[in-house]
Amino acid sequence: MVAEKWLFTSFGKQINLTDLGQLKKFLARHGLEADKSLGQHFLISESAVESIVDAAASFATVLEIGPGPGVLTSPLSQRVEHYVALEVDTSVASALKESAPSAEVRFEDALQADLAAILRPLPQPRAIVSNLPYYITGPLLAKIADARAEISRAVLMMQREVGTRILSRPGGSARGALSVVLQRQFSIERLIDVPAKAFYPPPKVDSVVLVLTPRISDESPEFERWLDRLVHFGFAQRRKTLVNNFTGGLRVDRLTAEGWIESAGLTEMARAQELTEEQWVTLARLIPPR
Repeated sequence: MVAEKWLFTSFGKQINLTDLGQLKKFLARHGLEADKSLGQHFLISESAVESIVDAAASFATVLEIGPGPGVLTSPLSQRVEHYVALEVDTSVASALKESAPSAEVRFEDALQADLAAILRPLPQPRAIVSNLPYYITGPLLAKIADARAEISRAVLMMQREVGTRILSRPGGSARGALSVVLQRQFSIERLIDVPAKAFYPPPKVDSVVLVLTPRISDESPEFERWLDRLVHFGFAQRRKTLVNNFTGGLRVDRLTAEGWIESAGLTEMARAQELTEEQWVTLARLIPPR
């Protein structure tokens, strides 16, 4: 039996968008289908919806990126006082008006929007929720990270491979620049795994939901930007040592690069994926910004 909190009433009938049959009828009534060019896959797992809603519903404001027909928007907007959704696809307007009438829907591209400016005037605490389209996951993560001073939490669904990279610890085979930078900016926890069959239409990959809580840095914004750049220099070619990557990326001679590595307490064979956050910070302090 589906809990009433996941339903909305329309034309005298209760509708559950996590029920595939009802979702298909709802989409057809509004002339909709999943748009492959936008990476649309609609969540049809009630347990996944419940987990995401529970992780975000206690906040005064929720900003949802990419609501689609409103599978998450409907239950969340019923429980959150201030609910804003950013959607690039104007064809879902009538569907969202029916499934989430209390949500404020803004039809604009989240990649072009100033998320911090949208959030700043809204009541605190604030959260961001999104089923991130696979093809723009990286850029959207960067946009959300840029707005982290204005939020208390981000609840984000993404391709499981990306989530694994984000969570990878020092020494892990999946560790990369994304791991280091996001772990510096957020405390990150895995909420739930979401299999491909939990979506309509099912994608070719499984997904994961991560909960990101912003971390406060004592360093200046300029230092943080330099640290970010240095990390990306370090991971430029994963199979190469830091000495080699720094020599090429920072355009210095090998002796200079070796001196930085030695001063940081590392060996000349050290590779980027082996370093802890503290070791990256030490390097960023030793190496003059480029």
